[in-house]
Amino acid sequence: MQFKFTSRNLFQYFLQGILVLAPVSITVYIVYQLFSWLDRLIPVYINLSGDPQKPFYLPGLGFVLVMAGILLVGWISSFFVVGRLLSFFDHALERTPGVKTIYSFVKDFSEAFAGKKRKFQKAVLVSVLQPDVWQVGFVTNEDLEQFGMQEYVTVYVPNSYAVAGTLYFVKSDRIKLLKEVAAPDALKFAISGGVVEVEE
Repeated sequence: MQFKFTSRNLFQYFLQGILVLAPVSITVYIVYQLFSWLDRLIPVYINLSGDPQKPFYLPGLGFVLVMAGILLVGWISSFFVVGRLLSFFDHALERTPGVKTIYSFVKDFSEAFAGKKRKFQKAVLVSVLQPDVWQVGFVTNEDLEQFGMQEYVTVYVPNSYAVAGTLYFVKSDRIKLLKEVAAPDALKFAISGGVVEVEE
C-alpha cells in the first residue's frame, strides 16, 4: 500500500515537472532556432589564429547584423523619395507574371497581421455550424458587394494548435463583437484550444 502511494506521488511529481519544463523548454527551443536561423543568414568569421584557412566563427554577430539591417531598411523606407522607389518596385513585382502570385500573397498576409491594413483587429464570436455553437473568429472584410453578398461579412476562424484556419461568409447577425477582449488575446485563446486565460 505504501508503494502504491509513493508511486502515485512520483507520477504526480513527474507530470508537474513536465508542466513546468515544457513551456520553458519549447519557448527556449523556438527562440534558439529562430536566433540560429537569423544568425546563419550572415555568418561572420574572424581570423584570430593568423591562418587564413582556419577562420573563427563568431556566433551572434550575424543575428545582430540581420536585426540592424532590418531596422536600417525600415528607417530608410520612411523617407519620401525611398518610399516612392519602393512603391515602384512593389508595383513592378505585383505585375510580374509568376512572381506576382507569391509576392501578393506574402505581402497581403503580412499586412493583415502587422501592416497598415491589419485585418485581425475585430475579434468576434461566430455561429456557423449550429445556432447555439460559437467559435472565435475575426472579421476580415465587411464589403462583399463584389461577390453579390451585401448582407454578409467574411470571418476568419483559426484552428486550434495550428496556423491554418477557415474563412466563412456569414450574415452580420450571426456574429457577436467581443468588445472587452483584445484581438491578440482572442487569437491566443482560439489557437490554444481555449486553455489560455484571457486578460482583462
